[in-house]
Parts: sequence; C-alpha cells; structure tokens
Amino acid sequence: MQEQTQEQTQPQGQTQRRTRQRKRRQGRRPGRNAPPRLLVATALVALLTACGGAGGRGGGSGADSPDLPVAGTHWTIGAVTSDGVRSAAPDGARIDFGTDGTARGSTGCNAFASDVVLSGDTLTVSARDKSETACPEDAVRFETVWTKAFAGPLRGTLKGPRLTLTAPDGRYVLELTAEPAAPLRGTTWRIDGLVSGATVSSLPGDSGTKARLVIGEDGRVTGNLGCNNFSATARTAGGTLTVEGPVATTRMMCTGLRMRLETRLYELLGGPLTYRLDHRVLTLTDASGEGLTATAAKPGDR
Repeated sequence: MQEQTQEQTQPQGQTQRRTRQRKRRQGRRPGRNAPPRLLVATALVALLTACGGAGGRGGGSGADSPDLPVAGTHWTIGAVTSDGVRSAAPDGARIDFGTDGTARGSTGCNAFASDVVLSGDTLTVSARDKSETACPEDAVRFETVWTKAFAGPLRGTLKGPRLTLTAPDGRYVLELTAEPAAPLRGTTWRIDGLVSGATVSSLPGDSGTKARLVIGEDGRVTGNLGCNNFSATARTAGGTLTVEGPVATTRMMCTGLRMRLETRLYELLGGPLTYRLDHRVLTLTDASGEGLTATAAKPGDR
C-alpha cells in the first residue's frame, strides 16, 4: 500500500515541474504573456529615447545655425545709434564684406578695413587700418561713433534689404542697406579719392564736394572737376576710357585746394585711362598709375 502511494505521488510531482518549466519558457518570449507593467515601462523608455535624440539634433544653443549670408555683399551705411542717440551717416558711407574674412569701406570721411569672423548670426570685428584725412566736423563725429560701434561681437539681423548689427549690451546699433551694383554708363560718379601707384588718398579738405562725372550713353563725358563744369567726347573699349578731342570747361575762378584738384583731374582726362568697376566704385588710372576713384551717387544726388 505504501509503495502504491509513492508511485502515484511521483508522477504528480513530475507533472508540476514540467508545468513550471513550460511557464518559464513562455515568459522569456518577447511580448508574450509579459506583465502589463513591464510593457508600459518598455514603451515609455522607447518614447523618451526618441524624444531625447530629436532634442539633441534640433535644440541647443544654435551653434549649428547657418552663417548670415553677408560674404561678398555691399552695403550703404545708414546710421549708428550709440546710447540711444542716432547719428545719420554722411554721403558715401559704405561697407563691403569680402569672401576672405575682411570688411572694407568708408565712413564718409576715411577709408577703413577690418577683419571679420562670422559664426552663425554673430560677426566678431577687429579693426585693421584706417586712412587719416581731415574731414568736415560732422563727418568726423560720425566716424568716431562708427569706429567705436563697429568692433567686437555684433549680432546681425537680416530683413529684406536691411541688415542691423547690435552690440551684446544693446549700446550700439548699426543700420545697413543693401547696395545694388551701378552700371558704368548713366551713373553719376562722385570723385572721392586720388590714386598714386598702390596708394589711394582721400580728397583734401572739401575740395571734392562738387567733383563728379557721368559717362553717357551718347558717348559724352560730363561733370565737374571740383570747381568748373566740363564736357568731352569719349569712347570705351576693352576696359579703356579715351577722351577724344579737347575738354570744354566753364571759366569760373578757383583758388587753393579746389584749383589744384581741378588741374590734376583735367590733366588725367588728357589721355587714355584704364577703368575698373567694382560694384559701385569706379577707378580710373593712366599709364603711370596716377588716377582717381569715384563712388556711385545715391538716387537723386546729382
């Protein structure tokens, strides 16, 4: 009787062990018979991982944002605000951003050059050099403000044709407007510099306030030499401007700086001149390297 009971008990124990082993094997199958809490936890981990990956790519400090598209562009300087006081720029104030990490231009008084490092929407400016020419008092005041403002880190905001540069503390705000290129013919070119070899100098004093020239579609060159108006017939070919025939001028009496400027410009027009057009700047030089630079006048400035 005891042996029979033992035989009956042994199959029952084996059956229980086989049942437990089968349950353990089923529990190891992914997603099958898993407890509800485990499924929820797994889904939550997957969701958080996906969100964290997306945030790492799209969020952050903006270090991966594209640079402002200013390289190779040309701008008119409109005004500078310093400590809440806005100063309008004089005629001829402009700035060109090169593709080589430089910025060159004019304050409306002296020419300047700076190094510019562009990172995202921030330009970091380091002054390189500036010409030293005496200028009218209002132009000197603006130049002083511009020189202080156009330095260090500046955040750029581009809206249509307008670029605004702002200092980190908001003390300085610089207003720039995109410049269209000027054609050689039909443009009023304001003479603003004298060339001697590799050197370009500003016109002395206020001698060049009237000096300008227009190369017309009809083959004539007209303008002012600093004192007297002039006109002549000219032709352009192969990068050369040649005045043909005598230069006719008015007969006003001029003295001092204006007379010296007029004499030099008159002599330049006596022979062929090589011209170079760079956006809105025209350079004319003779065979000896002497010449002039001129900037396209603003619309309505004649």
